Amino acid sequence: MSEDFNMSMRKFLKQVGVTSQQAIEEAMRNADTSGKTFDAKVVLTIDGLDFEHVVTGKIKGQD
Repeated sequence: MSEDFNMSMRKFLKQVGVTSQQAIEEAMRNADTSGKTFDAKVVLTIDGLDFEHVVTGKIKGQD
C-alpha cells in the first residue's frame, strides 16, 4: 500500500479513537454507571465500497 494511503488511514483511525473515547467518557460522566457493564458496538462503513465492519465489546462503568 502507498504511503499516502497508510497516512490517511492512520489519521482517520486516530480521529475515530480519540473522538470516540471523549464521547464515551462524557456519556459515562452523565449517567449512573456504578457497577454496570455496557455492551458497545461500532459499525464502520465506507461510502463507495461495499464495506461494513462491526466491532463489539463491553465497557465497565466507573465504581
